Amino acid sequence: MATKDEGTSKDTVEDVIKLQEQTNVTETALALVEEVIAAAVECVEGSQDPIKNVRWLTHGEFTAERCRRQIHQYVSRQSWESEKRWVCCTTLVRRDDIVHSFRYIYCVRWSVPTALKPMPRVSAAAFFIVKVNKRKPPEMPIDVKYFLEGQALVQRPGTIRFREHWLREVIEAKHLLLESLPI
Repeated sequence: MATKDEGTSKDTVEDVIKLQEQTNVTETALALVEEVIAAAVECVEGSQDPIKNVRWLTHGEFTAERCRRQIHQYVSRQSWESEKRWVCCTTLVRRDDIVHSFRYIYCVRWSVPTALKPMPRVSAAAFFIVKVNKRKPPEMPIDVKYFLEGQALVQRPGTIRFREHWLREVIEAKHLLLESLPI
């Protein structure tokens, strides 16, 4: 009987270890499910608050200055939902004459001035690429795309929600770079 009791206690220890492992797996799975549910809820709540856009100029309405003002309107707090402390400036960088169209590139510079530093050392930039096709009818809207400095993803206005932390990340990276340089 002594051997049977020893075998039983060994089986009991292994069962306890298996039960603890199963409990750990269950707890991990529940935590993961809760994270997924939270992300899904955030996504659904975001879809109830539609992404804001503007009615872009048509080919017939287009001028470089009107487009600059419209881009500035698009990135204003109403569309990009940034905090009031951010200021931006929109400028036309260049105009290219391509075979069937004109390409305009605008730069929107973002910074956070403070009382101590009204002219910040670094800024973040968003580049807007506007394509005006020479052969499209005047009532067709212009083609607008943009990307943020340091990002490879080219986006179309009205398709993805702007995240203010994108600007903060660019500025923080530039500050880190400046701090690492010996002066």
